[in-house]
Amino acid sequence: MILASSFSRMLRDPAVGAEWRGTRTSQVSEEQVITGDIQTEGKPQEWEPRLIGFLCNWCSYAGADLAGSSRLKYPPNLRVVRVPCSGRIAPQFVMKAFERGFDGVLVAGCHPGDCHYSKGNYYTRRRMMLFKRLLEFMGIEPERFRFDWVSAAEGNKFAEVVQELTEAVKKVGPFKGVVKG
Repeated sequence: MILASSFSRMLRDPAVGAEWRGTRTSQVSEEQVITGDIQTEGKPQEWEPRLIGFLCNWCSYAGADLAGSSRLKYPPNLRVVRVPCSGRIAPQFVMKAFERGFDGVLVAGCHPGDCHYSKGNYYTRRRMMLFKRLLEFMGIEPERFRFDWVSAAEGNKFAEVVQELTEAVKKVGPFKGVVKG
């Protein structure tokens, strides 16, 4: 689990991907981390997308916890950033994640009407719908970004969302930056 306050520190660390993949950081360059071109034991490693998920503490994070404690199978590609409310997630967080080499981003919050902070998820819905259009305008494939509602009782749904996002990002390949042209 990564708290939102340590998010920027985590993104600044060029070796974060290497540690995540189980490779020693002294052997890996920043370019290898971003492109996913890391070899272990002399064999090229198959590319796996690096995903980051901003999850609401009250519902989505609890849904992720339920998926884990229920031992549901889903890809281990997602790094979780726990935020107090999905309304706290600024579009800059998502852009910074792409800037730092993540291949896909998940934003998940409480279902409309269930927000512990009254209307945070309504703000998020409005903000993320506009932001998705901005990403497309910038040339970032829409498959790389997903916004969804996951409640604390929906461990199965959380596992499905992560699986679907991972498969969608695998189809479009590694993130190579903004390709507006």
